[in-house]
Amino acid sequence: MAVRIRMKQMGRTHRPFYRICAMDKRAPRDGKVLEELGIYDPMVRDTDARVQLDCERVDYWLSVGAQPSEKVAVLLKKYGTNGSHVDANKAAIEKLAQPLVVPERGAPVVKQKTQEEIEAEEAAAAAEAAKAEEGPGEESAEAPAEEKPEEQAAE
Repeated sequence: MAVRIRMKQMGRTHRPFYRICAMDKRAPRDGKVLEELGIYDPMVRDTDARVQLDCERVDYWLSVGAQPSEKVAVLLKKYGTNGSHVDANKAAIEKLAQPLVVPERGAPVVKQKTQEEIEAEEAAAAAEAAKAEEGPGEESAEAPAEEKPEEQAAE
């Protein structure tokens, strides 16, 4: 019996998930499995945490002549027994197993106003108070006075 190590597709639409399995060469992609050897989840953000393998069983199946598919061969080269990313894979899986720590909500941050901003606000408040005291008839007299500084600035 010819054995292949392939990925069995699981999951749902737009959320793929794969099981790395030892299967009969003649079995369909999602068919009967001889043994499940690990998982591959391409949706995990940390690249090194996407693969979890049972390396002892993978080595056994390779020793009895199982042939990995192209994608599985790449994963075994990186994350197999003597893989190039084994240490990073172990660290990423441990990090993923840790509980998510969310800091407590602190006091709101208040921006300190500069002296210029404080003076500008006081001047604006004083101008509004002066307008309110003068009444509606005198506002039209102030309008031409306000236009003159703008004309001078344009020159």
